[in-house]
Amino acid sequence: MLSQQDLREAIANCVDNVDVPNLGEKIKGKVRDIYSQGDTRILITTDRVSAFDQILGLIPCKGQVLNQLSAWWFEQTQDIVANHMLSVPDPNVMVGQEAQALPLEVVVRGYITGVTSTSLWTLYKNGERKPYGIELPDGLSKNDALPEPIITPTTKAEHGHDERITSAEIVESGLVDADIWSDIQQKAIAVFKRGQSIAEKAGLILVDTKYEFGLIDGEVTLIDEIHTPDSSRYWTKSSYKAGKPENYSKEFLREWFKAQGYTGDGDAPKMPDEFIVQVAERYISAYEMLTGQEFIPAEQPATQRIKRNLASLAK
Repeated sequence: MLSQQDLREAIANCVDNVDVPNLGEKIKGKVRDIYSQGDTRILITTDRVSAFDQILGLIPCKGQVLNQLSAWWFEQTQDIVANHMLSVPDPNVMVGQEAQALPLEVVVRGYITGVTSTSLWTLYKNGERKPYGIELPDGLSKNDALPEPIITPTTKAEHGHDERITSAEIVESGLVDADIWSDIQQKAIAVFKRGQSIAEKAGLILVDTKYEFGLIDGEVTLIDEIHTPDSSRYWTKSSYKAGKPENYSKEFLREWFKAQGYTGDGDAPKMPDEFIVQVAERYISAYEMLTGQEFIPAEQPATQRIKRNLASLAK
């Protein structure tokens, strides 16, 4: 693990944006800069923070953790489902195949938790036993493990996440073909269970996660990222057993902002360096616990390094 002093010094070198001339059309997302280049996409993961669907700050090494951890997970699950990864030419960069993105976010949940109006726990607490069309047993308490992982799908959009939709509505509305949706569900549950198993061995609990799927030559394919602290919620097993689940994911960020009274509207409060270091430590710890590898950051400054490593692709 990097020292706190290392991380403090790294704050000044956060990767907020990358411009590579002649690399193709650029699309700036929440936490990555994407370039389309023929049948490939260059995904440059930055250190921007995504929470409340806004950019709220910068966390050193976050982009490298997201990119490298997602690439590692693609390798761990490639026997279950195809993925879009072609190569990883830089710690912040993944080259992926162009895919036909499907208009859904597939949220898989292993625990009943959450505090928003559409969260599984809130709906259940208010008496719903078939949220998202899925039957749940009586007697569950907040943060309990579910009998089996379940899928609570939602539509894919920049705003209006957590729209409640059922499997029947997905097919009836024509969002996804019935056979493809069946294939996605089977693969999503299998990937999630693989994730649960690996997390358990690492002393973590994979609570829930978001998958994005696309089609490449008609085949269901995982795209975007997978099982990172930005796309999944992790708790430590020790804190869960103690009755106070501790987040090793971007939920830790959300908790801090909410404690400052910020809920997503207006200007966000500035994060102090000591808190930025804590967030970075959690992202890096998740990487190291899951992979069993020490996180070694690439040389700085990152923007120049990325440009150099992508120079051959820009020609």
